[in-house]
Amino acid sequence: MIVVDSFRGRPVGVLGLAKSGRAAAQALAAGGAEVLAWDDNAKVREALASEVPLCDLTAADWREIPALVLSPGIPHSFPEPHPAVVGARKAGAEIIGDLELLARAQPDARYIGITGTNGKSTTTALIGHILATAGRRVEVGGNLGTPALSFAPLGRDGTYVIEASSFQLELVTSLAFDIAVLLNITPDHLDRHGDMAGYVAAKRHIFARQNGEAAAIIGVDDAICRDLCEELRRGPARVVPISVLQPVAGGVYVDQGWLVDATGAAPTRVLDLALAERLPGTHNWQNACAAYAAARACGIDATTAICSFPGLAHRQELVGTINGIRYINDSKATNADATEKALLCYPAIYWIAGGLPKAGGITPLAPYFGRLRHAFLIGRATEEFAETLDGSVPFTRCGDLATAVTAASEKARRDGVPGAVVLLSPACASYDQFKNFEERGDTFRHLVAALGEAPH
Repeated sequence: MIVVDSFRGRPVGVLGLAKSGRAAAQALAAGGAEVLAWDDNAKVREALASEVPLCDLTAADWREIPALVLSPGIPHSFPEPHPAVVGARKAGAEIIGDLELLARAQPDARYIGITGTNGKSTTTALIGHILATAGRRVEVGGNLGTPALSFAPLGRDGTYVIEASSFQLELVTSLAFDIAVLLNITPDHLDRHGDMAGYVAAKRHIFARQNGEAAAIIGVDDAICRDLCEELRRGPARVVPISVLQPVAGGVYVDQGWLVDATGAAPTRVLDLALAERLPGTHNWQNACAAYAAARACGIDATTAICSFPGLAHRQELVGTINGIRYINDSKATNADATEKALLCYPAIYWIAGGLPKAGGITPLAPYFGRLRHAFLIGRATEEFAETLDGSVPFTRCGDLATAVTAASEKARRDGVPGAVVLLSPACASYDQFKNFEERGDTFRHLVAALGEAPH
């Protein structure tokens, strides 16, 4: 755990007591602060009453409290600020987040920050894997996995690899990332940022306060980031553009499936991305470009480590190969946009889809129906998806995941199509049959393991 001692002997409000908020309260208390913690959820407060001192921050006297540590899920501007934020702001208290506390507690460490609408979790994990493989002292987390203040203290010889959401970046006031990565920007969280300009401004914070020794790595395959790239070129940091669509001078890009390093004197093919089996598809190629560029900025050759990356659970995770049939867990794909990325990666798909449907269903996926050998439908979306697929893709109403896995496995084995994949990419939320997408993916993994143990 990080010990935050910059508020020793002073009161500090902590609003929101999920993982990052609890970690912040513990880190501040360990550093001698008087922690005043609150969560709007009564059940959360009840569960934590014996662990943290509770104080209703909506009624607190903010003239006596110098800082509010805000969990990233709590609005401070749009659609309207939380009442505690209003009180803190009126009294002049600083409003910060856990990343800012980490930076103050560990000023000598190296910081790599990753953000973007899509791909940031995979890129963060991949960069962490590359650095760890190279023997560097590293902690990986932030918006992904481990909260920032649950990291180990690393000091001057260590590197924090941090996935940073737009919400977290808005709460940073002094942290300057040594290496900052912005992958892409498409509309998201507009209710929290007011409009697209607010969302872009939040993402832009990843590059704030960088100096001439820093690297700014930015994807240029969307118009917003292309404009930001040109803006960054007028600043002090070294700008490294990345692309999977076209060559980029001074950057890293993909050409005919090869990762190309153009940061030196001449463009050089450095890695056949087909060898990175856990990073299928152009969206993952963008992640690989960003991670390679970040590693190069650290003085590390990343090619071998990219190929050994095990991937992230529930994100096109290869959970088994049985009789030549690959089984892919993409349970994280809870909408059609996410499932589209998976369908683009495989030519012969036995698709397990369904759950709690989202608006628009799977109609946007029609251009990829030709890749589907058969669909196996589960959950509440079954009839809606059946209507969409009817006449285009053969399908079976399976009801539950166990039935679907068995049916998909038997069908794929009977057909004997080369390159066959049984793909769980539901294009739906999981809540009709599972607690969350993780439980759904874990169930799929266990069912596939049982298939491998059964006689065929």
